[in-house]
Amino acid sequence: MSDEVQPGFVRVRLDLSYDGTEFSGWAKQAGGRRTVQGEIEDALRTVTRSRDTTYELTVAGRTDAGVHARGQVAHVDLPGELWAEHREKLLKRLAGRLPKDVRIWSLTEAPAGFNARFSAIWRRYAYRVTDNPGGVDPLLRNHVLWHDWPLDVDAMNEAARALLGEHDFAAYCKKREGATTIRTLQDLSLVRDEGSGIVTATVKADAFCHNMVRSLIGALLFVGDGHRGVEWPAKVLAAGVRDSAVHVVRPHGLTLEEVGYPADELLAARNKEARNKRTLPGQGCC
Repeated sequence: MSDEVQPGFVRVRLDLSYDGTEFSGWAKQAGGRRTVQGEIEDALRTVTRSRDTTYELTVAGRTDAGVHARGQVAHVDLPGELWAEHREKLLKRLAGRLPKDVRIWSLTEAPAGFNARFSAIWRRYAYRVTDNPGGVDPLLRNHVLWHDWPLDVDAMNEAARALLGEHDFAAYCKKREGATTIRTLQDLSLVRDEGSGIVTATVKADAFCHNMVRSLIGALLFVGDGHRGVEWPAKVLAAGVRDSAVHVVRPHGLTLEEVGYPADELLAARNKEARNKRTLPGQGCC
């Protein structure tokens, strides 16, 4: 699949943040539901006076309804003349047009080979949860999950370590036709803030399949509250099928924190590599 920018167009990288509470996810949907992609594309069309032309965004990670982003990355291909005309004031104009729950922090001409989705080498999420008997701080209620059992963070970290590395995460993903569930989980660790009592899970991988982060957290919460042993999440992973005992936790505790990219000279190669369907060692290609 070619990803070359059309002649006369410029690829622009967007770095952005949003509070996902009132959004039906990132991706545009039929039926007029409010989405992050829809809001940004509408604002871009308005401030560039593009009338009926919509310049579509490609994003690093398509977040679900209710999921937040602090370090999301997207790209859009714009006509060179339009970019030259608006680039100096585009960021400020978008700030004036966009709703307050989505902000674009930078607009830069992307280097050759850059693709917000396929050039990424990792995504880092944070999931925040509290076991405070009194519940969640009202000011944080849209960003922190309340778990009404005490959590043993050491046990959760022990269970998490067994999930690191390259595996088929089919047991923790919502299967999509024709899509692989093989991923490399680079970090899965939890830390409790002694001041607030909030437990923050850091989850970093080369990519994530649908519901993967929220399913992993659901399994670890069962370990943390003593309902399952520390070996259980790894046994679920090895079984390779969805386990009804693994709960997909609610989305509001999840935030996309950062997306990582290789050096500019490696972007095109990564873009190409990421499009290949992955297999585990010993598996056939077909």
